[in-house]
Amino acid sequence: MPELTEIYEASLAKWGVDGQYDQAIEECAELITALLHLRRERVGAEHVIAELADVTLMVGQLTYMFGAERVAKAKAEKIAKLQALLGA
Repeated sequence: MPELTEIYEASLAKWGVDGQYDQAIEECAELITALLHLRRERVGAEHVIAELADVTLMVGQLTYMFGAERVAKAKAEKIAKLQALLGA
């Protein structure tokens, strides 16, 4: 199986940056819909898990595109903010 970076590069080569942005938006919207449907008991957890997997893959793609170090730094800042809000 190819490494994820190879898949990310191939995806960018095939669909371009804007195409990957659009795909990320679509996958996030599908997860939002799945969560709403789960709350209304219209779908099961497996559907949400499938959509979550799609979003996770697109987050990986976006992280690759923007740079893992930049994303890690922003994530650390967000975690510190959350800890402060929780009084931890």
